[in-house]
Amino acid sequence: MPTAVLDISADLAECESCSTQTPPDEIIHTADADQLCSSCAVELDLCQSCDRPARDVEQTVDDEDRCAECRSEFSQCDDCSRYSTEITAIISGGDVCPDCAAEYSHCFDCNSAAADLVSINFDHSVCSDCRDDYCRCHECQMLFRGCEYYCEDCSRPDSSRVHDSDYKPHPDFHGCGPLFLGLELEVRTTYTGHDTAVETANTRLESLGYLKDDASISCGFELVTHPMSFDYAMSRFPWSLLSQLRLLGCRTDEEVGLHIHLSRDGFDSPAHIYRWLKLIYRNEAAVTALARRRYTEWAQFDPDIRAMAKKLANGDHGWGRYHAVNARPTDTFELRVFASSLNRRQVQAALAFAHASVEYTRGLRARDVARFGGWDWSTFAAWVSTRPEYAPLTAELSALADTGAFIDTEEAYPCAS
Repeated sequence: MPTAVLDISADLAECESCSTQTPPDEIIHTADADQLCSSCAVELDLCQSCDRPARDVEQTVDDEDRCAECRSEFSQCDDCSRYSTEITAIISGGDVCPDCAAEYSHCFDCNSAAADLVSINFDHSVCSDCRDDYCRCHECQMLFRGCEYYCEDCSRPDSSRVHDSDYKPHPDFHGCGPLFLGLELEVRTTYTGHDTAVETANTRLESLGYLKDDASISCGFELVTHPMSFDYAMSRFPWSLLSQLRLLGCRTDEEVGLHIHLSRDGFDSPAHIYRWLKLIYRNEAAVTALARRRYTEWAQFDPDIRAMAKKLANGDHGWGRYHAVNARPTDTFELRVFASSLNRRQVQAALAFAHASVEYTRGLRARDVARFGGWDWSTFAAWVSTRPEYAPLTAELSALADTGAFIDTEEAYPCAS
């Protein structure tokens, strides 16, 4: 009878590194989920956290060797290459551990650790981010916070003047009323081109307007005109200035606005003001499409303000100024809906809309509203199209219509009473 042969290999495990057959109880499980014999395992480093050998072991800032799994909550310091749970971002540098972060100096302005500090007038040092908040005075060559020609200690020529935000000169009316329009155009400039843009704007505006600081513009200005009749604005405002500013690197976006003040004396009566407010608030979608910005916090179509139309028409000034129509000023209404622009047609269209909306509602009567859709945007647009003086507005409406800007506006914003 044949003798039975015992298959010992069936009870052995294979080392995943050298393929040696090893008894299962002698197999070592690594932190990398490998199964190794003792000879292969001893060649690996030992993780001091889980006490298992591992192929990928790195040192922490506490001088502890950890495997990849045990340092999963750690980040590597860009300076010393050790791992830490606390990492500090260095301005103009990398992400470093606390020990390495202590080797860096801090910015005088923002108190952040920074790799490359810049000296400000040999007085204090700031990081590269904060350095952008400074410019050099053209008179004394000292650095100062701001974006102008001259520091406060040096004289500045009138041609480069940017007034404080609260500057409000006595209005100088241009043209014939009764309705006067005041334009406020917020403009962003480049850091290097700011001075030239300011000088150019002041030179071209002459006595028609002035420039002001605006807290919402990090580097730039607000161009403000004195009150103008619509005809005067269209024929006498230096429209080529807008192109000049563009060539100087100036720009606008949805975060800067174009505001138009309309003189209260330009309205016939409280009823006229009421009709004008209703035209604007009932056509939110179309007005914001024309204005080239929607849902902005700076010109809200607040339903509570809309419900106050009669009170506003009769002298109530409402609350706050960040509404589509700001009723806070004593002598004007401020139409705030438009995004700023350096495009001539867009700015002219904004002025034309302000004027046309007042003149259209001046003659609007109850029967026009009830029988002919007098408050409907399409009726207003048709009225505008028959009047040559509003050609920029007609052209802008036509261009927007071609892009589908007015499609489904009534469905998006149903006109409640």
